[in-house]
Amino acid sequence: MQLTTYWAEHAWLDTRPQLPLGGAPVEPGVALDVRDGRIAAVRIGVEAPEPGATVLRGLTLPGLANAHSHAFHRALRGTVQVGAGTFWTWREVMYQVASRLTPESYHALARAVYAEMALAGITSVGEFHYLHHAPGGTPYAEPNAMGEALIAAAADAGIRITLLDTAYLSSGFGEKPDNHQLRFSDGTADAWAERAAQLKDGEHVRIGAAIHSVRAVPAAQLSTVAEWAASRGAPLHVHLSEQTAENDACLAAHGCTPTRLLADHGVLGPRTTGVHNTHLTPEDIALLGGTTTGTCMCPTTERDLADGIGPAPALQGAGSPLSLGSDSHAVIDLFEEARAMELNERLRSRTRGHWTAAALLRAASADGHAALGWDEAGRLEAGALADFTTVALDSVRTAGPVPRLGAETAVFAATAADVRHTVIAGRHVVRDGTHTLIPDVPSALTEAIAALRS
Repeated sequence: MQLTTYWAEHAWLDTRPQLPLGGAPVEPGVALDVRDGRIAAVRIGVEAPEPGATVLRGLTLPGLANAHSHAFHRALRGTVQVGAGTFWTWREVMYQVASRLTPESYHALARAVYAEMALAGITSVGEFHYLHHAPGGTPYAEPNAMGEALIAAAADAGIRITLLDTAYLSSGFGEKPDNHQLRFSDGTADAWAERAAQLKDGEHVRIGAAIHSVRAVPAAQLSTVAEWAASRGAPLHVHLSEQTAENDACLAAHGCTPTRLLADHGVLGPRTTGVHNTHLTPEDIALLGGTTTGTCMCPTTERDLADGIGPAPALQGAGSPLSLGSDSHAVIDLFEEARAMELNERLRSRTRGHWTAAALLRAASADGHAALGWDEAGRLEAGALADFTTVALDSVRTAGPVPRLGAETAVFAATAADVRHTVIAGRHVVRDGTHTLIPDVPSALTEAIAALRS
C-alpha cells in the first residue's frame, strides 16, 4: 500500500527523554509515515511539511482509549443530573431506556455516540455490553444481534471496538433477574459462553468478556467466564466495589469482599480490569496490585452518581495499571477524565501532584488500549497502529503556554472541543473538527435519542 505522511506541528513522543520535573516530552516538527494502517516511521526535526504530507496543526497525541462505555447511557445525558437520589434510583431510569432499545435503534444510537468519541480524539472503545436479548429475555433470531449492532456502529463511526460481552445472570446474591434484567441474562454462564463464542474478532474489533459484578454472576459460575476469556487470551472486565451496598451484600453472602471473591475464583490477573474499584480494603488493593489486575477509573460518572473517589494512587503503587473510561457518558472527554483523576485525589488528600501529565496521558492512551487488548496501539512509534489525534494549541482554553509544555496543556486545560484531527488505521476520520464519515454528529445524536423517547 502507498506510503502516507502526516506532519505534526508538535507531537508527544512518550519514548523520548522526560523534561525536568516529570514534564511530558513534546517534539516540534514530527513526520509520521503510515503504511497499511501502521506507523512505518517517526521522523523528528522535520521543520516544515514535505510535499504531499497532511498537516496536523497543534499537538498530536496517540489515539485515546475509552476503556469503559455503556453506549446507551448517552441517551440519559441532561435528564438525570438534577435532583435527589442515589446510584440505585438512577439505575431505574437507566433500565427504562434499556427496555426501549432494538438492534436497529441501538445501532443508530451507538453509531452517533462512537462518532462523538472520534470527535473527542478517542480511537478505541471498550463497550461493556449486556443488552443481549429482546425485552422479556427472548433471544433474537440472531443471538448476537445487539452485539453485532454495536460492532457495525463502531465500523460506521470509524473507530476500533473491544466488545466486552457481559455475563449478567442475577439481580443479587441468590436472586433471579428482575423484569428489566431478563434481557441481560443467558440463564447460566455456560449458555453465555456458548452465545459469546459466536462473536469473532475483526480488523476493527476484538471480542472480550465481562462479569457485570459479583452480585450479577453467582460465585460458582465466575470461573466459567474467567476460563472462557483465558482460553482466548481475551480481556476480562468487571464492575468492582462501585457501591458500598455491593460490598455489604457480598460480605453477608460469602463472608468476604468482592475482590477476595474474584481472587478465590480465578478472575484476577493481568488480562483483567476492575472498573471503578472505589470502596476497597488494604487487602483488596494488595490483591489487585499483586496480580497486576488493572483499574479503570471513570471520574465523571463516579462523581455524577455520587459513588466516591477510588484509591487510584494506592492501586497504581501496588501494581495495578490505570486506564480511563467515560462510562455513562455524562461527558465524553478523556482529557476531563484524566484531569479529574488528579483533581479528585487533590480534594481527597489535600495535596497536589499525584501524576505527571505524561502519566495521565499514558492512562488515557497506551494503558487504556492494553486493557482493551490493543497492545499495539497508544504510542507514536514505528510498528504501532496508526491511531492518533491532534489537539489545538490556539483555542481560548489552550493558548498561551510554550509549545514544549503542550502535553500539560492538553491534560490540564484542553477539552474534547479542542480536538482538530483524529486518524485511525491511517485514515483521517476527523478532519478540522468535522467527522468525515458522519458529518452532522449532533443531528445523528438528536435523532437517535428522540426515537427512544417517542
